[in-house]
Amino acid sequence: MKRPVIGIIGNHYLINDQYPAQAAGEMNIDAVAGAMDAIPLILPSMPGLMDIREVLEICDGFLLTGGRPNVHPEEYGEQETEAHGTFDRARDGIALPLVRACVERGQPFLGICRGFQEVNVAMGGSLYPEIRDLPGRMNHRMPPDGTLEEKFALRHAVTFQKDGIFHKVTGAQEVMTNTLHGQGIKEPGPRIVIDGYAPDGTPEAIYVKGAAGFALSVQWHAEYRASEDPVSRPLFSAFSEAARQWKTTKSAPVA
Repeated sequence: MKRPVIGIIGNHYLINDQYPAQAAGEMNIDAVAGAMDAIPLILPSMPGLMDIREVLEICDGFLLTGGRPNVHPEEYGEQETEAHGTFDRARDGIALPLVRACVERGQPFLGICRGFQEVNVAMGGSLYPEIRDLPGRMNHRMPPDGTLEEKFALRHAVTFQKDGIFHKVTGAQEVMTNTLHGQGIKEPGPRIVIDGYAPDGTPEAIYVKGAAGFALSVQWHAEYRASEDPVSRPLFSAFSEAARQWKTTKSAPVA
């Protein structure tokens, strides 16, 4: 069987601080090609040029990647403040409706970091602008210095609900993860189930309740060394199986 096509949501950035570009990190591309044995396809976050209906037909699943810009607070009914950081409204315009369409169709997706936050907002939830400012919370942001390996080092545990989806997928109830995010879930959307928490109570793993297809998201960067990591490998494997099912039947597996 031909490999499934996985759409990787791109991010806007400037080359040499002046030339606009759309790109996705090679870690995401490697995770799709390696850990999933799928075809990675970078999708530009340019709503004026991209038709969601066409994208849904081209791809068999979607990887909602991390990214420095945050989801704009207007998307969850709040006013913009300096604490919310920078934004990418064009990505909001692609990712949020894409999540809702995938949930409706049963088409598989995996959200990572910003993608995790996008899924919550798309399903009616809200975000804290800065987790580390909350009483009792740890600093979940990327270490400012050090090598790539040090920045993506395993820094805290995540505990999954016993016999929940992530427990079953990973084969473990407690795992160690990296952490490189500033924002986090404030109020979960009505259909968002929080299935894993960091020790400080920060939501780290979610799924969409009642979604016909694979609809999982994690707050950590699961794409880092996805083919080797004992947590990421089964997560991407399950995503791959769902995408192959979709490619074959254009429907989610029957429970």
